[in-house]
Amino acid sequence: MFRSVVGAVSTIQMISESVVLVAGASGGIGSAIASELLSSGAEVILLGRSTARLKAAVTLSGSQKGQYLAADLTDVGALERVGSTVSARGQLDALILCSGVYERSNDPEALHRQIAANVCGPYALIQMLLPALVQSKGHIVFINSSQALKASATVGQYAATMHANKAIADSLRDEVNGDGVRVTSLYLGRTAGERQRKLFQYEGRDYPPEKLIQPTDVAQTVVYLLQMPGTAEVTDLMMRPMQKT
Repeated sequence: MFRSVVGAVSTIQMISESVVLVAGASGGIGSAIASELLSSGAEVILLGRSTARLKAAVTLSGSQKGQYLAADLTDVGALERVGSTVSARGQLDALILCSGVYERSNDPEALHRQIAANVCGPYALIQMLLPALVQSKGHIVFINSSQALKASATVGQYAATMHANKAIADSLRDEVNGDGVRVTSLYLGRTAGERQRKLFQYEGRDYPPEKLIQPTDVAQTVVYLLQMPGTAEVTDLMMRPMQKT
């Protein structure tokens, strides 16, 4: 598992012993997290729905320990391939959950899609990989949204899925802390990327990416959380842009 610096052993050496699965690694935040972990020497399984999109988002250099894994978490057969991949590796120290979809809609079908992609798929992934994380006394990080804490107008469907993930994380924490597994929810405000560009366009406003949280900010925070000593657990952490838009 990730450990703090002990004696002359560097943090980089500790990270280099770890295997991390990043779900949603083809997205802006997920790719930043995967890249930061790879640069730190971790072995990273980059999970996304499309191998082509994963390769476009994160280029693996010859010295980096990473592999692309294409799977749709709403597909039972695809989930089984993920489980087989992790089982064959024989180690998993952290699971980063940042996959999902975002829709602003009043259509019940849109809600069904978001529940499937944002809640049911990641939940099934957790249950499949939990034995490996218990074995390693690992860490699960939910990349959540500030909408999980206070839902805004017209975002009720998406916010409902984020509220559900908060409940899953809180319950899971009580279930697995006794096994040495840590569970963290990271609640993000507006973070620069294609989703926010579209949202600003939807709102009829100019898009100011430099005023928003940067994906690298999130990535560095996640790596910091994973390196914390085993004597402490960050349960909930909220990030918001320093500048208001």
